[in-house]
Amino acid sequence: MPTLILVRHGRSTANTEGLLAGWTPGVALDERGAAQAAALPGRLAGLPLSEIVTSPLQRCQETVRPLLDARPDLRAHTDERIGECHYGDWSGRKLAELRDEPLMEVVQAHPSAAAFPGGESMRAMQTRAAEAVREWNARVERDHGPDAVYLMCSHGDIIKSLVAEALGLHLDLFQRISVEPCSVTAIRYTRLRPFLVRLGDTGDFASLAPREEPSGDEAPVGGGAGAP
Repeated sequence: MPTLILVRHGRSTANTEGLLAGWTPGVALDERGAAQAAALPGRLAGLPLSEIVTSPLQRCQETVRPLLDARPDLRAHTDERIGECHYGDWSGRKLAELRDEPLMEVVQAHPSAAAFPGGESMRAMQTRAAEAVREWNARVERDHGPDAVYLMCSHGDIIKSLVAEALGLHLDLFQRISVEPCSVTAIRYTRLRPFLVRLGDTGDFASLAPREEPSGDEAPVGGGAGAP
């Protein structure tokens, strides 16, 4: 079965403003995110990509645009199932404010029980994304063969949930996974099991350096802004 390259969108204006974007329209890449997207074709130059699938949200569409410009033989397919989690009433709110919400503790420690008011549950988010991957795996294998490589551009929580699913981890453990903006995660699927062969690879170690403000023990909902 194919190898899936998961790319989180580049850093967005919501990331730098500390907002939980969700499906809020008009959230674009910031200057750094645009530079990250521009570097993506070079980072992936050695991969014979057969298909590109992207979330419908603007920040993902902008992330894959340089890659599509560099490879005019490819076109992007849009799939809403790999769009961001529907955070409902939380969408567009400051992450700093959301830390005081009782639900945030559930999101951090017991996400399989978390459902966002006016939005969806984290279980539903993972299920729809995993179903999309299975269907695209079958389609890519049918059209391009079992050794094909294809790319999905999606969002932090979606990618983390897919990694957890591939590793056989309960969703309650997915907050232990971190994927930075424009990072590359790769999962090789086989008939019996998936293999995680890259996780959150940015080619940059800046995010490992100590920060002025420690990140603490909470996982950033939505994925965080990455290295400063």
